[in-house]
Amino acid sequence: MRNILLLAFLAGTAYYTLAQGCSDAGFCTMGAMKPDQPFNKKVPLKLRSMELSLYRGTTTLSPVVYVANLDMSFNIIDNKTFFQIKLPYQAVRGNFGNTSGLGDISYCLTRNIYSSEKFDIGLTIGGKIPSNNSNLKDDKFGLPLPMYYQTSLGTYDAIAGLSLVNRKWLFATGIQHPFNKNGNQFRWGEWIPVYEGGPDYVRKNNLCYELKRGTDVMLRAERNFRFAQFNFSVGLLPIWRITKDEILNTNTNEREKLDGTLGMALSGIVTAGYSFNVKSGVRLLAGKKITQRDVNPDGLTREDVMTLSYFYRF
Repeated sequence: MRNILLLAFLAGTAYYTLAQGCSDAGFCTMGAMKPDQPFNKKVPLKLRSMELSLYRGTTTLSPVVYVANLDMSFNIIDNKTFFQIKLPYQAVRGNFGNTSGLGDISYCLTRNIYSSEKFDIGLTIGGKIPSNNSNLKDDKFGLPLPMYYQTSLGTYDAIAGLSLVNRKWLFATGIQHPFNKNGNQFRWGEWIPVYEGGPDYVRKNNLCYELKRGTDVMLRAERNFRFAQFNFSVGLLPIWRITKDEILNTNTNEREKLDGTLGMALSGIVTAGYSFNVKSGVRLLAGKKITQRDVNPDGLTREDVMTLSYFYRF
């Protein structure tokens, strides 16, 4: 009863005060950095899994982002090492128009480097492959769209992370580094004459011409409440951009590092799961924004998100 009352208090607090501003370029749900990781020493866990999730996220502007994601994990070599791949299909609806297509493909290798009755430690290395050059155009005018409407970030990224998991807590940290600039060519001047809402909305989309994102570092702290078939978690997810984003200034034709792109985006995450048996179950994740960086040319900031997932382990 005490745990249930505490859970209700934490979930209520999270609902009213937390938010999902998860400026997440992909690594927050990879390998050792994933939320709501299982921990059960009485029942051997199946490392092979398939998860189908449906995601909806609202942004700080008009676009609403929908993603259907297939997440597959396979154990290799032994029962301590597994390979994960994520295949997303993304659709965006907003004032500038609609886009849809295959999202960036993420992959990683995760190794359980220490295991005991009290806790496990996992290590992840991986990367992300772009599905396009991040320069989708609108159907009506043929003009490049801002990053909120792009189905790809347009970069090749490296990912690494580390986690500690026990029955009650999950702590994880990770880093994601992009190696190249994308091909986005969105400019205010082209859109202002044709946009019916006037220039104010156009200029709210940060300039992102040939954007090279900065490096991100994340930390996940999560409290889990595990029961026979139900499990709940409440957590915080801060992501720091430790190097500035960079774009091409089309007026000077020189690369420019953007002020306001450094700093932390802080999110609050609440999950609830139900296991049908040891192999399958469903999970609901919800969150809202606490803080975000001042300038966000990558189009990753979310006001709130909700993800419904079905998973099967075998």
